[in-house]
Amino acid sequence: MSDAPLKTTPLHDAHVRLGAKMVDFGGWSMPVQYSGILEEHRAVRNALGVFDISHMGQFFISGPLALPWLNRVLTNNLERLQVGQCQYTFLLNDHGGVIDDLIAYCTAPEHYLLVVNAAKIDEDFAWLDDRRPQEVLLINRSNDFAGLALQGPKAHDLFTLFFQNNLQAPARNEIISINIDGAPYLIARTGYTGEDGFEIFCPAERALDTWNALLEHGAPIGLKPCGLGSRDTLRLEVCYPLNGSDLGPDTSPLEAGLGFFVDLQKPDFVGRPTLLHQKTNGLQRRLVPFKMQAPSPPPRSHYPVYKDGVQIAETTSGSLSPTLNIGIGMAYLPIAFAKPGEPIEIEIRGKRYPALVEKKPLVRTGLS
Repeated sequence: MSDAPLKTTPLHDAHVRLGAKMVDFGGWSMPVQYSGILEEHRAVRNALGVFDISHMGQFFISGPLALPWLNRVLTNNLERLQVGQCQYTFLLNDHGGVIDDLIAYCTAPEHYLLVVNAAKIDEDFAWLDDRRPQEVLLINRSNDFAGLALQGPKAHDLFTLFFQNNLQAPARNEIISINIDGAPYLIARTGYTGEDGFEIFCPAERALDTWNALLEHGAPIGLKPCGLGSRDTLRLEVCYPLNGSDLGPDTSPLEAGLGFFVDLQKPDFVGRPTLLHQKTNGLQRRLVPFKMQAPSPPPRSHYPVYKDGVQIAETTSGSLSPTLNIGIGMAYLPIAFAKPGEPIEIEIRGKRYPALVEKKPLVRTGLS
């Protein structure tokens, strides 16, 4: 284990003052919960929650060759993006495995923003920089920005209150650039919970003021600060993958059921030959969600999955679903057993419990 001190976001002290339980998350000191995972989960499903996502990375790319270069290193097709739009995409290794899943934004003509996972900032930047044409400008500004994610069915209500009805909210999968008191802000509308929501990126020195203002404006409509615990249960209910658990260098986007974000019509991008082979010859396995069929301890990652007494896989994610009040999870199953309705067993603490393969998502939300 590394003896390096944990990294902190500009909101670390604010989390501590609010009584958050802080944990080591990929080398970052982050809040796992404030009032409790169940309460925070339900706040997002029924009203509104705010998450500190300042640990995530921001890369800015620009230049006349930025678009063709990004199209060669990412799976989705950035030519489809108009200014102010964004798309989910993947950075792959040469064998089609996932280095990172990220969101690419077109912020202006020939200008792009990549928001990457916190644990992958250094790796992603080094990988991109090593393959960058000299004409393309690539800047890592992760330390300059803070990020806040508002999630829940009342997200638009808070947006209206916060901006006093003076700003048009971006549409789904769009981003806008504005100035607040002379400081540049980027506001996007994507999310990681299955609910409506906004991501607000602001200068790091403005993080605390922005955080406090959101909590103040949002209190009357039920806004609660939320930690990583509820973020995980929320994303798992709608089957959004977590990099490092459900995605990794030995898994492809097609195996993960995310082929919609891969444009195999593009003639050339990193990892394409492997994905084309999988598409042509068929997959051997697929990431599928499952639901426990009887009361059991909650499943976690790396639990054995059995079929007819034989171990066929292990879980990649698992938790208790606050909405369904039963254990749920995901696993890469052999294609013969990856269809909805397939009975399987999950071994939890030495005992096997029945489960069923399900369709995505496990919980229907306002966006699914």
